Amino acid sequence: MAATRGVAWRLVGLLVGIAVAAWGVDLLVKEWVLATLPEGQQVQVLGEVLQWHFVRNPGAAFSLAAGMTWIFTLISAVVAVVILVQAFRVRSLAWTIVLGALLGGVVGNLTDRIIREPGGLQGHVIDFIQVWGFPAIFNVADMFVVCAMGAFIVLVLRGEGLDGVRRTDEPTPEAAPEAASRPESEAASSSD
Repeated sequence: MAATRGVAWRLVGLLVGIAVAAWGVDLLVKEWVLATLPEGQQVQVLGEVLQWHFVRNPGAAFSLAAGMTWIFTLISAVVAVVILVQAFRVRSLAWTIVLGALLGGVVGNLTDRIIREPGGLQGHVIDFIQVWGFPAIFNVADMFVVCAMGAFIVLVLRGEGLDGVRRTDEPTPEAAPEAASRPESEAASSSD
């Protein structure tokens, strides 16, 4: 019987710490936006390449589904809970960083849905970063989510599990019949 491994509390702490830092940065930047930027106007930072353009987003990315804000609130809450549950299974530093950044970004936008006008879990997300050639205005939480999801895809494609073990090292189904068809004397000598 395999021994069960305990919770990697350092990694859980790091994951939560990354999430809190990401959430805190997002919240502070949004408060700065509310205090200093005129809503709806563009402020050039690096000419046309980078501008601050404060808007309140009632929907998802690209302001899609603006009338269904409560669904995004529910989805964000579910994602946050799933990440917190998975945090206790993580044994990989890479997954710890990815899930911490994702949790921080998700909670950043979830916070807007909870505390911003018009209220009732339908608050509008504060967006303000506009990059030339990119069709949407976004915020710091969105950057954490997008970067985390990019890293998430890389880890999955590399076959790295939450436990830090690379699944690509497992024997392929084609190799199993080949080993079974070897004579016993050959199999015994290869196991010595």
